[in-house]
Amino acid sequence: MEQPDIQIKEVNSKSDLKAFISVSWPIYAGDPNWVPRLIAERKGAFSPGNPFFKHARWKAWIAYRDGQPAGRISAQIDDLYLARHDAQTGFFGMLEAFDDSEIFAALFGAAENWLKQQGMRQVIGPFNLNINQEIGCLVEGFDSPPYMMMGHARPYYDSSIKAQGYDKAQDVLAYELQQHMFGLPENLKRLVDRLADKMVLRRVDRKNSSVELEIMRDIFNDAWSENWGFVPFTQDEFKHVGKQLFTIVPPDFTWIAEVDGEPAAFMVLMPNLNEIITDLNGRLFPFGWARLLWRLKVKSPKTGRIPLMGVRKKHQHTRLGPALAFATIRALEKPAMKRAMEKIEMSWILEQNQATRNIIEKVGGVVSKRYRLYHKTLV
Repeated sequence: MEQPDIQIKEVNSKSDLKAFISVSWPIYAGDPNWVPRLIAERKGAFSPGNPFFKHARWKAWIAYRDGQPAGRISAQIDDLYLARHDAQTGFFGMLEAFDDSEIFAALFGAAENWLKQQGMRQVIGPFNLNINQEIGCLVEGFDSPPYMMMGHARPYYDSSIKAQGYDKAQDVLAYELQQHMFGLPENLKRLVDRLADKMVLRRVDRKNSSVELEIMRDIFNDAWSENWGFVPFTQDEFKHVGKQLFTIVPPDFTWIAEVDGEPAAFMVLMPNLNEIITDLNGRLFPFGWARLLWRLKVKSPKTGRIPLMGVRKKHQHTRLGPALAFATIRALEKPAMKRAMEKIEMSWILEQNQATRNIIEKVGGVVSKRYRLYHKTLV
């Protein structure tokens, strides 16, 4: 319910979108671990050209208190999710707000009312904007900056969301590996070596990127198809992701494993741009681009993130399944060491996905951050 000094404004114009993106800056003022997102990248994510919007619709709102921006929220309905899961479930996302219960209530009221008008009877979030993008609210791990394309939050977000009637739906985890842990232990090297004759490891062929991206998309959609909340990447979405990744990811950071000539697994290691963009304050102009390119080429980030990986379902419950995962990790070992990477994050991983968690923990991964997804029945 809106209060007299609180105004909720729907985002309807370019100037509204600019204000929507800018809400984060005052909320995180003084937080040494917040990394300002690149404004140009955020504008692109919300533009009609984002292929996500070919199968989804959304609304967004800004909360003002006494005329000053005090919070924001979005609501989304994803037709691919409705067709695959529950035809009456929508999502909230892009949540940012000061520690103010009235602001949280006004924001969630706007998002939930719109979702109910669209026929939704349940809401899950935060999704920024769907499950294949940035998800979850940080609830553990506030003492370090997020890796690229992972979220940050204020500690009061968890209790503030629950105060609006939300319960935990799922937790997703970020694992961190120190450089000395990235190499496989001897017993895992022996496993990979025993099955080496069944696998062929190769770098992704950038000269044939459209075909390679489709191979990776097919593996990903097959590998994760039984996960909670899964929605497949469309061809256009994965091309969009691939174009972004190939801009910043070195060629030896993308690997595919084949079994009997069939692509069976893949893994992508991405330099952690958050390490080198903090002082840009979200701006690439007039000199941000030059700084970013120089840092990527001359002062390579010492941290990286594995945002995309997968092993085909038919191999997952065989000896070959973990061997494929370990083999792709092993393929990334030398390129990571060559660039003197000190830490690597593997994220995000569903808390209940014990098989993947076991693989990561066997190579020394330690949970570094926990993100929470919430759900609520709309009445």
